[in-house]
Amino acid sequence: MEKFDFLIIGGGIFGCYAALYLADKGAKILLVEQDAELMRRASVVNQARLHAGYHYPRSIATARLSDEYRQRFLDDHRAVVNTSFRHFYAIDRYNSLTDARQFERFCEFLNLPFQKTECPDFLKKERLEAVYLTEEFSFDPLQIADFYRSKIESDKSVFLKLRHRIIAANRSADSYACELKNLETGDTATIVASAVINATYAGTNGVLQLFGFPEIPLFYEISEMAFLKIPSLQNEGLTVMDGPFCSLMPYGLSGLHSLSSVVYTHHEVSKNGMPIFSCQQKNPACLPAHPADCNQCPAVPGSHFSKMEKQLTHYLSPDVAAQYAHSLFTIKAKLAASQIDDGRPTEITRIHENPSFYCIFAGKINSIYEIEKFV
Repeated sequence: MEKFDFLIIGGGIFGCYAALYLADKGAKILLVEQDAELMRRASVVNQARLHAGYHYPRSIATARLSDEYRQRFLDDHRAVVNTSFRHFYAIDRYNSLTDARQFERFCEFLNLPFQKTECPDFLKKERLEAVYLTEEFSFDPLQIADFYRSKIESDKSVFLKLRHRIIAANRSADSYACELKNLETGDTATIVASAVINATYAGTNGVLQLFGFPEIPLFYEISEMAFLKIPSLQNEGLTVMDGPFCSLMPYGLSGLHSLSSVVYTHHEVSKNGMPIFSCQQKNPACLPAHPADCNQCPAVPGSHFSKMEKQLTHYLSPDVAAQYAHSLFTIKAKLAASQIDDGRPTEITRIHENPSFYCIFAGKINSIYEIEKFV
């Protein structure tokens, strides 16, 4: 049985960063991912927003954490971050949970730079109470995925197992013996790890259950990110907040915009503690403990793009031409407590000591460095 200092389950950006960080400290790492590639799900199916904190006026903790590591993330990934566009935050005249003065006080409290400005020509002035020019960028998820894949593959202290899954685990006084299954061949092998890190995001409770630990109160959403080509807004971004509105962001350096909607991005919600959805009846390979990649699934939902587009027309000038490119889907997991203030904290918990078992529940991408405080 091969022995490792750390077994890291989950090959998203949080798992990849944890593997590289610990390998740099001299640890021998086994990184296990059930997909055929690293960083195929929530790490790339998102708005690509490098959060500065503006997005969370009702969750000061999330806003602070977003801004805490932003400059470090920008410095480490500058080549794949789009800093060349203007990003406007706008307050809708109707149904907003935050008005203009509240947004300004929030930014002042956190020292977030903002400039109240005239409504730009591409927006409908009559629909907006106020418009602010902010300092918020977007990262390129696909290029960041390539960046981390390359670093993982070249690090001799990180052993990568793609298309593998942990199917059994036993805890002893100083280690975990884990049975590893090759999903392509069906072959199994047992490895021993002195410590385990669960970085599976949507699969968090499935792994906790497997290792015999209590589940975390979570809920899940099947989420769609739509992508558009808008040549006239190549250097513009828009976030309408705070409430049932939408956001249009340059998707890193791809030339596309991501379009998301508080109302229409999420297709189905599961509040069962595990990701249990109606579409799984059509795809028995998508298990609650091991959810599959939605984009490879024959039961993937139909797009809500037409509804998102109609919502977007409330704010964009009629002469802005947008062409729909495609949509990507993923399962998003959120802490049950987030329903109160819409917060998105990154929580890293030491579930067990001697041998150590850590659980990373990821929030915003620039908080990958939180692992350094705990492990």
